[in-house]
Parts: sequence; structure tokens; C-alpha cells
Amino acid sequence: MPTIEIPGHLIPADGRFGCGPSKVRPEQLAHLQAHAHLLGTSHRQAPVKDLVGRVRAGIADLFRIPDGYEVLLGNGGSTAFWDAAAYGLIERRGEFLSFGEFGGKFAAAAKAPWLEAPHVVKAEPGSRSRIELLDGIDVYAYPHNETSTGVMAPVERVAADGALTVVDATSAAGGIDFDASAADVYYFAPQKNFASDGGIWFGLFSPAAIERIERIAASDRYIPEFLSLQQAVTNSRLNQTLNTPAVATLLLMEGQLDWLRASGGLAFADARTSESSGALYEWAERVDYATPFAADPADRSQVVATIDFDAAVDAAAVAAALRANGIVDTEPYRKLGRNQLRIATFAAVEPADVRTLIGAIEYVVAAL
Repeated sequence: MPTIEIPGHLIPADGRFGCGPSKVRPEQLAHLQAHAHLLGTSHRQAPVKDLVGRVRAGIADLFRIPDGYEVLLGNGGSTAFWDAAAYGLIERRGEFLSFGEFGGKFAAAAKAPWLEAPHVVKAEPGSRSRIELLDGIDVYAYPHNETSTGVMAPVERVAADGALTVVDATSAAGGIDFDASAADVYYFAPQKNFASDGGIWFGLFSPAAIERIERIAASDRYIPEFLSLQQAVTNSRLNQTLNTPAVATLLLMEGQLDWLRASGGLAFADARTSESSGALYEWAERVDYATPFAADPADRSQVVATIDFDAAVDAAAVAAALRANGIVDTEPYRKLGRNQLRIATFAAVEPADVRTLIGAIEYVVAAL
């Protein structure tokens, strides 16, 4: 197939629309460069510990955390946190909503031999499942946003005495406004709306969640040190991590936190991601060859827009043509296997670039 050359006026100023890692703003790189003297220095000394403290304080401020909540962090990403939760947060049995790849992965981590079999509530891709109140559940877990399918769920506390509400927020955190008091644990890795790198997980933890961690740690359950949430509590309060943290990740995170907070906080980010994703959904409903993947508008993600294409249009060819013109990472989630595009509308993505992208897609479709 001949290469399609997209006209210059239809090329976004920044062509990065990937769902992770995500677009990093030049200002963040400048912030990293300005603090490059911290790279290669001890994480047990004041300069790096002060950086950790600033990031923790910035997170607490951005999310308006309630009194008594703490910002914890630990080595590794969300996958490490799932294993840590199986060791140190789930007491007996968890319930997990699975409406995409990542909700299912947390459920799989909870199939540990020292726990009762998890209760998993599944939904077909493109829709979301709902909580089922059951006896014996002490953790109710669900994604705020499912990165693989572009489906979003509201953050709502599960009304079950003694149970914790645990929310996977990796692709939602920093891009969707919500009430932090509605969850006991709101955890995330920083490579989506925070436009940072990997190697760290962060979380907002309620007093009840901290009490649960401490109680399990004091029991006779074996917990590997690297996956110990008690270690995360202890070290976070000292503004450090068990092992050396990814300092570059922390600096990129700090740069993004400063920008979000100075621009208006979560309300600013929420309005921005809503504008970008709304433009894509409105376009998909307007043309006759595309449609939003999530049928229910209430389930459609603000930060990951998944758009199905009619069989007459090869979405893979569209993505390839976009990539050849410097517009990258619009391919669908690899395991979903649908004829669709998946477009990140994270906080760092300019809404104007999303509108230009729509024009580029239209041009490519017409040229195929």
C-alpha cells in the first residue's frame, strides 16, 4: 500500500497519544534537567528524601485527601502492588470487578493459597460490572478506569461493614475528579496522567486501610519484605522507599504535579480530559464508519477513548498511516483484538491536538 502523506495542517503539534507510557511535557524534562544533580545520590539523604516529601505533599494536595489519610509509595508498579495487597491488605477474601485486562490481573493475584478464592464479577469488554455484596468479603476492588477497554467506573464506597474499598487508579489518577474519601485505597502508577516513568506505585490510604495493614503485618502470615505494605507505611513516613526509588520518575512526577496544581487541580484536569474525549466520542457518533466502543455513555472513559470502526475500514491500516506521519500509539490494546483505535486523552494531551487528530483520521480513512 502506498504511503499516505497527511497534510501538515492535519498533523498535531504533538503526535503522542499512547495509553502508557504517555506523552511527557517538555516542561517536565526541563524540571528533570534542573534537578539532575539528584540523580546518582543517596536516597537516604536529605535531598532525595525532600523530593519524596514534596511529591507526597503534592499528591495529598491535588487529591484533597481527608484528615487521617496518608500518601504511601513503594518500589515497583501496579503489578507489585497487586501482590503486596494479596499479602498485606486482603484479610480473608476479596471481590473484584473485572471489565478489562487490569481488573482481572488484580483478581488473579488474589488467588493466593492463604486466602479464600476471590469472587470475580466479570463484564463483557466495552461494559462494566457492578459490586455484589456478599458475606465474608473484606476487600472490594475495582478499576476507576480500565485502560485496556476505555471503560470508566465511578469511585464509590462499598457499604459493607469492615470491608475496604480499593480502587485501581493507574490510568485515571490525575485526570478524573473524585472524592478521595470514597475509597480506602486509591493506588496508581505514574505513567499516565502524571506523564512520568515507571518503577513506583503511589496510593492514598485511609486510617482503616493503615490499621488493616498493621494488623496483618503483626499476624503470623509470611510476607516478603519487598511486598510488605507495612514496610511501605514505615518508609513512606520517612520519605523514602525500601530500596532505591526511581529518582527520575519522582522528578517527572513532581513537574507534572506542580503544573496540575498551579492550573487548577483536579477540576482543571477533569475539564481538560472531558473536552478531549468528548470530541472523539462526538465525532465517532457523527460519522457512519465509527462508533464508541462503550455502548453506554456513562461507561465511556474520559482518559482512554476506544473507537470501533466498521468492517469496511481497516483500523490497523489507519493506525499504521498515522504512525508513518508521526502520530503514534493509537493502536488498540493488543489482547482485545478489535478493529478499533485507542487514543489517550490524558491531562498532558492538548485538546487542540485531539481535534487535529480527528481531521487526520478522516483524511486517512478517505485515502484508504
